[in-house]
Amino acid sequence: MGVRCGAVDRSRVTSGAGRAAPGARVTGRHRVVVVGAGFGGLSVVKGLRETPVDVVLVDANNFHTFQPLLYQVATAGLDDDNVAYAVRGIFRRQRNVAVRMARVTDIDLAERRLRVDHGAEITYDTLVLAAGAVSNDFGTPGVEEHGFPLKSLDHALDLRAHLLDRFEHAAARHELVDDGVLDVVICGGGPTGVEMAGGLMELYERVLGPDFPNLPVQRARVLLVEMGARLLPGFSEQSAARAASTLTARGVEIRCGVGVTAVEPTRVHLSDGSVVAAHTLVWAAGVRANPLAAALGAELDRRGRVVVDDDLSVPGHPEVFAIGDIAAARDPDGALLPQVAQPALQAGRHVARQIHGRVIAAAGGASEPEPFRYVDKGSMATIGRNEAVAEFPNGRRLAGFVGWLAWLGLHLVYLMGFRNRANVFVNWAWNYLTYDHGSRILAEWDRSDVAAHRPRRRRYQLSE
Repeated sequence: MGVRCGAVDRSRVTSGAGRAAPGARVTGRHRVVVVGAGFGGLSVVKGLRETPVDVVLVDANNFHTFQPLLYQVATAGLDDDNVAYAVRGIFRRQRNVAVRMARVTDIDLAERRLRVDHGAEITYDTLVLAAGAVSNDFGTPGVEEHGFPLKSLDHALDLRAHLLDRFEHAAARHELVDDGVLDVVICGGGPTGVEMAGGLMELYERVLGPDFPNLPVQRARVLLVEMGARLLPGFSEQSAARAASTLTARGVEIRCGVGVTAVEPTRVHLSDGSVVAAHTLVWAAGVRANPLAAALGAELDRRGRVVVDDDLSVPGHPEVFAIGDIAAARDPDGALLPQVAQPALQAGRHVARQIHGRVIAAAGGASEPEPFRYVDKGSMATIGRNEAVAEFPNGRRLAGFVGWLAWLGLHLVYLMGFRNRANVFVNWAWNYLTYDHGSRILAEWDRSDVAAHRPRRRRYQLSE
């Protein structure tokens, strides 16, 4: 398959209990480098637990982020450490894993090495790209400067600080309420936009309203705009209609067939020609593959994703795999897989099996590449307290309180670490019973960062 199990010994440095130092090589061991500590990357590494390889996991952060709950961090329902888990803690007991905190800047396919923003280059025998996706503003003027995406922990913390700061400004100058200081436009009617809208209404009505009794919080607008004909385009019409009616009943304004054309610090321009006075724009309109995909020099699709073979390897480079949001993988019918957690998880397990088979084959066994077969397990979206929609491949649908309980249970199961599960469960129970969101503190450095309309503090991603 073109994978070198006896690659050149560029370094003999090791560290601690037989682990390879990140960037070093252990003689005679096949080295697998996994870029990205998201769902897909972690799935690959876990799948190689019993394989005689050395694994190096590379990420710009030293933690895994549970992205489905970022909107709850942004709306003060959870704190940052509830949805993040230290990567080294995850693999503390897996002795063939080393973690390298660095940002990959370039990929040399000929030399099989990665260049990073600091420290030694990293060599590999097999490379797995699982670097995920970034927000896609489609070149809309002002979004990068004034909009708030929701793809990282930084984004969620920035948005939360900004929202709290808007309320503090309004408390000092009540006339700003008429200028839209409390108003929010959410662009994108997919699950992220719908969940954000529901979370914001609860935050405003049940938490910040009582916190600021002298402010007319009931006049604050949450406007959800979607370019398509309806919300939740990946769901059935019944689920989309339920989401729309629930959000409308809770005070969210919905405009379908409308997009954002430009953003100013305190104004949002819409495609229907209207201008909305709002000091906050949440951008949930789409994603594109991590720019690292372009460093491969391989074929990319229109969203920047790496075009892969049936086994998820890069054409012409069987020693390189791409999985998750960075890969243009397809189902048996030829449709592109959605950029959500399940395809990444399943692809990670698949790639781990492929690598295991190759290593065994190199030791005298037999291995043939297997095509990846994605199994659709359904889709879920919460609309707010006691309301969610869930759809399954067999046509069954759940909605309302039952769907909400299913959504809660599934997210607890996939959340990383027992401590995080326990903390999130306790926070959810407390929030449900008391309507008290504890994570609404504006630290001094928060206040200095939001003095400008668009905070850029980058509390995390230190290697950027």
